[in-house]
Parts: sequence; structure tokens; C-alpha cells
Amino acid sequence: MPFLLYSLSDVKKELKKKSRAKAFQDKQIALTEEEQRLIHIINKSTRKLNKNNVTRTQAYFQFYLQYPEIHWAFLGHMVSRNGGWNMTDLKGELFTKLLSEKEQRVFFSFLERGNWLIFQDVYPQFLLYEQSIKRNKKMFYLLPFFGVSTFMETMWNFFWVNGDPYPLAIATIINEQNYLEKRVIQNNYFKKAVLGTVGFKLYDFFRFNHILFPYYEKGHQKTSLAGETSRHFTSVHERILLGKRLYALLFYHEDILRGAFNWAKDHPHTGSRKDYWPHLFNNVNESFPRGLYKRRIKNCELRKGMERLYSPPLIYAWADVDHQKAEEGDWFDDWHVIDYLTEKDVDTDGKIYNEYCKTLEKIELTIMAKKALLREEE
Repeated sequence: MPFLLYSLSDVKKELKKKSRAKAFQDKQIALTEEEQRLIHIINKSTRKLNKNNVTRTQAYFQFYLQYPEIHWAFLGHMVSRNGGWNMTDLKGELFTKLLSEKEQRVFFSFLERGNWLIFQDVYPQFLLYEQSIKRNKKMFYLLPFFGVSTFMETMWNFFWVNGDPYPLAIATIINEQNYLEKRVIQNNYFKKAVLGTVGFKLYDFFRFNHILFPYYEKGHQKTSLAGETSRHFTSVHERILLGKRLYALLFYHEDILRGAFNWAKDHPHTGSRKDYWPHLFNNVNESFPRGLYKRRIKNCELRKGMERLYSPPLIYAWADVDHQKAEEGDWFDDWHVIDYLTEKDVDTDGKIYNEYCKTLEKIELTIMAKKALLREEE
């Protein structure tokens, strides 16, 4: 009979054992026809919904509607919205004036690969949980057949017995950030073509490090913003801490959670920033592409007589991508990652409005400085 994980102490013991054994290998078990069929169905469903950022983002939300105890599904939905906005920014009003077409394509491939990888890793976990609920028996022994880390098998088994959504959500953050580390962040191509470039440092400084959660303030239908700012994006440790802060922002603040959930229900994700601020962004280009750029923004409002900023929907910005199969291998080799599960003070007020407004104004100033520099060189 398998050992039941009733406490984090039990989890630690199992992870220590797995860490020593480097236990990620395909289990030598004979699958029944029903299990083989289930694996096929889950893979097929995952591929279908892993088409682009919009389909992934919506799939997370639909799953959360059915299983609200899986907190990461809503956190993933909100963060994935930001991924889509970052993708369409590359074809929007501002960044087309700062980045070359080649830089736009390379940066998109970086964002898209990470977004795709996370979905193809986490969504089969969700569907196995759904099957476990429907069959009233845990099915997590099948996770290795989807290439999912042995770390998550332990954490799903713990959740099945314990039912506490917090450790599972933080474990998923730990898993996804470590999963991305070698496949994207440490990938030689992306390190050279994206992370080490001047263009990325500019992009990272201006927008990529803001994670925005639109929400309705209590008693209002007007969209407010909460959020966090990423520091040291290339550090897996910092990304995990960011994930914990974002989790705290949603699930430790009932008003933000309720407001973000209701806002998400009312605003299907398109990838355009018009989704949350139609007063400032439009999915139709209102300005002349070759016209001289003039400052339009002050305190996140349009200056008098100015056109809104173009922010296209994803469907018009980028074509769907056929991805190569995910690289194999399990990242888990150190049980000390369990230290992230301890509920330390990571609470945050989420105040980001002023910082975000200043960022938009900085981008405009940079565009104008670049144009002035080009004119001097002519």
C-alpha cells in the first residue's frame, strides 16, 4: 500500500528519497487499454487547446470555473493574459517604433515558447485531476507518461489527501519556473538571441517586468489595476518569489480576487490591451503609421485631441506556431525546493498604477529621443 502524505514533513521525506534516487524514469508498469486511451485523450485535448496564447488563457479560466480549489488555474489565467499582452505589444503602437522586425519575431518566439511549454506541462496535470475526481481515485501515477516532474506527482498525492490549495499552487509555481529554466532561460539560442541583447534589456526595463491584474473595485464596474514588478527575470529564485507574491495578491485579498474573477468573466482574453483600458488603447490603428510621434499619455490618460494607442488582438498580430516537442528530462534533483512551500510573509498591496503610468511615459520619451537621434544622423 502506498505511503500516504498527511503532512509537509511526509512530503519532505518522500522528496528526500526521490532526490537521492533521481527517481525520474518511466515507470515500468503495464498500462491497461483504458489507461492508454486516457493518456491519448488527454494529449489530444492538450494539443487542441495549446494552439496559441488566447486558447491557453481561456482553458485555464474554464478549468478554474469547474475546479476553484485549483488556485493556480486562475493565477495562470491572469499571468497568461499578461503573456498575450506582451506578445501583441511587439506589434503595437509603441514597440514597433523601438524594435526591429527581426527583434519583434525573436522576442515573440521567446514568449510563445515559454507560454506553450507551461501549458503542455500543466494542463495534463489538470485533466488527470479531473479524471481522479470523476473516478473517485487518484490517477497521478500516470503523470510520468506526460513528462511531468516526479516532484509534482508527490505534490498532487499530498493535495489529494490534504486538500489544502496553497501548497499545490506554490508547488506548481516552483515546478513551472524550474521547467522553463533549462528549456527557455538557459537555452543557448534564447540566451544569445534574446536575453543578451540590448533590445531585450530595453523591453525588459519598460514593460516585460510589469504583471498587471485588472479587477473591479468593490462596488464599481470601472477597471482598476493591481500588480507586481519582476526583478532579475533570469533568476529562477526571483521568478518563484514573484509567483508567490502574485498568488498572495490574488488569494490573500478577497476584494481583488472577487474583482479580478468578475472582470475576467466579463472580458474574454483577446491579447489586446484594449481589454482592460479601452480609453487608452484601441485594437484599430487610429494614427498615421509614418507620422511624427507626439506624446499622447499623461497619468495614464490621453492628452487632449490625441489618438489612442494601437494594441492589436493576438489573432491579427501573430500566426499560430508549430512547436517542436518539449525537451525531455526532469528538473527535480534537490529536495530543498520544499522550503518555498513554507508560508512566509509574502503579502503585497499590489499598488502598480503610478509605476505603470510612468513606464508608458518613459516609453514615449524614448521613442521621441530615438527619432531625434535618427534625424541628427541624417
